[in-house]
Amino acid sequence: MSYVTTADGVEIFYKDWGPKTAQPIVFHHGWPLSADDWDAQMIYFLNQGFRVIAHDRRGHGRSSQVSDGHDMDHYAADAAAVTTHLDLRNAIHVGHSTGGGEATHYVARHGKGRVAKLVLIGAVPPIMLKTASNPGGLPIEVFDGFRAGIAKDRAQYYLDIPSGPFYGFNRPGAKPIQGVIENWWRQGMMGSSKAHYDGVKAFSETDFTEDLKIIDVPTLLMHGSDDQVVPIADSAMIGIKLLKHGTLKVYEGFPHGMATTHADVINHDLLAFITR
Repeated sequence: MSYVTTADGVEIFYKDWGPKTAQPIVFHHGWPLSADDWDAQMIYFLNQGFRVIAHDRRGHGRSSQVSDGHDMDHYAADAAAVTTHLDLRNAIHVGHSTGGGEATHYVARHGKGRVAKLVLIGAVPPIMLKTASNPGGLPIEVFDGFRAGIAKDRAQYYLDIPSGPFYGFNRPGAKPIQGVIENWWRQGMMGSSKAHYDGVKAFSETDFTEDLKIIDVPTLLMHGSDDQVVPIADSAMIGIKLLKHGTLKVYEGFPHGMATTHADVINHDLLAFITR
């Protein structure tokens, strides 16, 4: 397996598939998952001739289960350690959910001269938490519920999330896909409960407003109208107004995990954005 060691001694696992001379696409996964969550995209774009890279965030998947550094500054720096190690240039960065925050922070703080385009799918920017300056956000009690679920019975909680709101399987008429649910559980349970617990603060309280204003590469925001985890009204609908070169594409009725449940649609639109 391939690893890079960060400046603070954390081993970050990554996948690097395809021709080294091809344009790279870097995928940033959501909470509390791993690089494996991008399987449907990695294979698709590999077959389209791209070089595809995905890493496990610190404390997630196969990366080091360290006690500290579970915040967006470290997440972005860890991503930078991977891209620097592989000397990736002219790269497309694609982030989902928490990974969208990580990708945004990376591009704004570390990506100068290395990034061609950015894609945010059901992503957390600008900020999820309800504050005086963000009255439409979610109350802190929602995120306290995440922490309580992890602390009480993570194994059951990590079945409840994908069985319900993450993929929209709780909607009337929805047909749960057992393999998808179990794969979500598998990825979550590979990681550290400490990293996941601390990560709730990182994805809910980090304010990416200034990052979005800084980014000067073409950026595509893809968001499901029925996203129950990161509601579109307080994320993509605000974020698009902060970007210099942003495009918003809304998917009617699609859930938070639409890159898995509707991979054919998402992959097609990703390819169109990347190649235009």
